[in-house]
Amino acid sequence: MGSKLQIKTEYKDEDTEDEPVSPTGQYFNSKTMSVRVLGILESEISIDTSCAVPLLQELFLPINPRFSSIMVSDKKGVKKWKRVEVNLPDHVNIPNFPEGLSPEAYDDYFDEYLTEIAMKPLPSDRPLWDIHLITYPTSKAAGHLIFKLHHALGDGFSLMGALLSCMQRADNPSMPLTFPMLQPTSKANSKPVDDVGCLPKTLSVTYNTTCDFGWSFLKSSLIADDKTPIRSGGDGVEFHPVQISTIALSLDQIKQIKTNIGATINDVLTGIIFFGTRLYMQATGRDFCNSESTALVLLNTRNIDGYKSIHEMVKNDSETKWGNQFAFMHVALPALIDNKSSTPLEFISEAKEIIKRKKNSLGVYLTGQSLELIRKCRGPEVAAQFIHSTLQKSTMTVSSMIGPVEKMALANHECKGLYFMVVGVPQSLTITVLSYMRTIRIAIGVEKGYIDEQKFKSCIENAFQLIYKAAVKN
Repeated sequence: MGSKLQIKTEYKDEDTEDEPVSPTGQYFNSKTMSVRVLGILESEISIDTSCAVPLLQELFLPINPRFSSIMVSDKKGVKKWKRVEVNLPDHVNIPNFPEGLSPEAYDDYFDEYLTEIAMKPLPSDRPLWDIHLITYPTSKAAGHLIFKLHHALGDGFSLMGALLSCMQRADNPSMPLTFPMLQPTSKANSKPVDDVGCLPKTLSVTYNTTCDFGWSFLKSSLIADDKTPIRSGGDGVEFHPVQISTIALSLDQIKQIKTNIGATINDVLTGIIFFGTRLYMQATGRDFCNSESTALVLLNTRNIDGYKSIHEMVKNDSETKWGNQFAFMHVALPALIDNKSSTPLEFISEAKEIIKRKKNSLGVYLTGQSLELIRKCRGPEVAAQFIHSTLQKSTMTVSSMIGPVEKMALANHECKGLYFMVVGVPQSLTITVLSYMRTIRIAIGVEKGYIDEQKFKSCIENAFQLIYKAAVKN
């Protein structure tokens, strides 16, 4: 791995011009913020490090010119993606741990290494990504492959699409990966428009939009959440070490809850996360059970029903194209009072109603337009400061992705598990959710030394068990 291998990926002539950096890409890689994404693949077998550089050359770099570009500013201060030659070995990291330890002992080394790379910025003088190959077995896998990518390269939809384009079905490589079907549009939404019936709906949307936009603006600029056991509220939280751990839940059991109570999978997962979070706050101190705590739920703003091919994502189509196309939705965590502990399904119902009302408004759209107005009038750095303030004044971020139904393989390394984490955000708690095969993987990133990671995991697992028992009983 010590030899130097220069790779200049060939693209079509029309792709060779420097591409402007999107506004969101500028926000995430600014003086105010540097947000990265970690994608962790758990391998069934030990990692063969010799195939890393050839695979990056043949599969990864051709996906998008941004993987062979650095971010630069022109004479007018406009940021662009500038194509460069990529020295692939510079991007490949293979740590050395002590030999001959047990998988449980390597768990600690892996966790510490994950914390270390999560907090380390990506060098700005080379393309904004790295990979890390962990060749030591842990209790969860025989080896790990970690993709570290700057969020300026794209959002979860784009980066997950890039990752999946490198994978094959383990059972039949000639067949494409498939994904869970999204919930179909309800028949009510397909009925002809009734002018009389539209009036109450229009009034409802107008009212919800006014409330949501006003509240979101105040939460982003003036009103901060309470300081709690899950929100330290200090300056520079994004520079504090983060501890990352995961919880695996049965997708079949989640679907059983969904069916029994007439909710969606997202409703169930949101309810579990919110309920578990409140249980942790209650276990730390009852005064925190009804504190002002807000979650920023990330929404994909593409009007599509699943992943598209890389060819479709790189073409100039506003609905499918590569980039950062998402928005934040402020969702207040329901308070946990005494009777909520005995009726945990009410937590899902409240979360469902809150999110339903939020979606029945144009608040997210207006917030996005306001951010764009700030960028045009005062520049991207001021807009980045506004996003930083939005994150800092809230309590937690929740984002979710859909993974394939079948087991995947990369260069004959079957993927046992898969999860991701967003790091570099000014919050003490970040939660991500990813489905893979028949499992829901909840990844938890906590401010190390402030949140008890094991206790928090236990509260999420307890919330799931309480909700499952209540749903099955019904």
